[in-house]
Amino acid sequence: MQMTRSGQAAVAGVVMLAVAAGTSAATASVAAKEPSGLGQYLTQDVDWHDCTLGPDDTTGRKLDAAGAQCADLTVPLDYTDPGGRTLTVAISRVRAADPAHRVGPLLLNNGGPGGPSLDMPLTVGAAMGKVAKKYDLIGVDPRFVGRSTPLDCGWDVGSTVFSAGEGRAGFKHSVARQRDLAERCRETNGDVLPHVSTRNTARDMDVVRAALGAQRISYLGYSYGTYLGQVYTELFPGRTDRMVLDGVIDPARYTQTLLADSTEANERALHAWAAWTAARHDTYALGRTADAVLTTVRGIQRAAAEKPLRVGDFRVDEHFVPLVYFSGLGSDLDKPRAELATATRTLARAADGQHVEPGAGLSELLAAMTTKAGSQQGSVQAAILCGDVATQRGTETYWRDIQAGRKKHPFAAPLSYNITACEFWDGPAEAPTVVDNDVPALLVNATGDTRTTYSGARQVRERWSRSRLVTLPGANQHGIYGDYGSTCADAQVNAYLADGRLPVRDVSCPA
Repeated sequence: MQMTRSGQAAVAGVVMLAVAAGTSAATASVAAKEPSGLGQYLTQDVDWHDCTLGPDDTTGRKLDAAGAQCADLTVPLDYTDPGGRTLTVAISRVRAADPAHRVGPLLLNNGGPGGPSLDMPLTVGAAMGKVAKKYDLIGVDPRFVGRSTPLDCGWDVGSTVFSAGEGRAGFKHSVARQRDLAERCRETNGDVLPHVSTRNTARDMDVVRAALGAQRISYLGYSYGTYLGQVYTELFPGRTDRMVLDGVIDPARYTQTLLADSTEANERALHAWAAWTAARHDTYALGRTADAVLTTVRGIQRAAAEKPLRVGDFRVDEHFVPLVYFSGLGSDLDKPRAELATATRTLARAADGQHVEPGAGLSELLAAMTTKAGSQQGSVQAAILCGDVATQRGTETYWRDIQAGRKKHPFAAPLSYNITACEFWDGPAEAPTVVDNDVPALLVNATGDTRTTYSGARQVRERWSRSRLVTLPGANQHGIYGDYGSTCADAQVNAYLADGRLPVRDVSCPA
């Protein structure tokens, strides 16, 4: 269910995602509840070292080659008990190359929940160009993610987000699987789960701020990272400088059925991809019209419902076939569309009973979704989301929503309205944060975003009256800055990061 920028990461982890207290009396009440005894964490020395951990550490080698340093900070597992058990949070840093004009640290988050962000100084630095010289670029693997203290529930799949399937039997199977996944997490990590939350990740961010010796941080967050950023501003008012939120989540829509809001956008994106693929029938042979391509996709799904498809060493059932498409619909650029068309050719041949081997991209995706290889990231994603907002709705409410949505959105509704492990999770240790402040920030969103819908970005813009919204009209894209090739959007972000001045008014970039 992760909301990261890349389509495959969006399932390896997949998707999206009500938040902190105002800047007056409400903020004071939150601040008053913050525990004392954090001095040892806020004043800890940062032991910077090389990032490479071993001969197979590609990420570490790239960071070292770019002149980055890495460190592990210590944070409390439970912020109400600072003297108790501790965790490590892994960070990376590319130092400002222009110290005379240094702004300060720019903390980075790639989304998720549960998305690693340690290598982000490399990609974000490239997008920032010369503006990067003004910042210490700080990648942070949130608690339990990446190189930070891990959490793994020992699952045999890598996602709690999957389709309900074709009928009632498939839905009942989904219910049983989600109950099992929740139970495994409770059995293996029950003592830790109450402390896996966005609020605690935000508290960790403030430890990072203090350990770096900064009074305030700047922040760039994508997808779920936009929610994390909003929570941080609420819990720690006055401690942010320049904020960029790309692929904006409306905190009021941050629930255990995060994807429900994106149902229509994903259905539209599937049809748009089908039209693109039909125009390239000579390459992919999936149908000369959009309807013909969609018929091919429906045939794959029906075949998987009768019997899981054999794709190399993988078995892909009716619950995970739609997730292949969901993961590929996060962008309307040619490359991801071509990758999805190629994957569809492979799945279509498997549905016909042919022996097929997945390409590298599809193999990586299927491993992350359908095997224990994705267990750690899937476990963390579920633990954060459920730790934030788990409620017991009753299993039949999901079935009714699926059936009602299936009529208009036959592809998306069985996935976006499906039950999740949160239905069987213990309730959150803290109430969800309520975001009701007004923070100056630059918001970036495409109108056809299939993860964080444009209407959510508009809601945040209305609440944060001092913010500005950069819109990319007509694009089915999740994550714009540095990813989509929009010269206009990239220039708006870089101008803001360069001088701290927001545009005079909202900006609509050329499609």
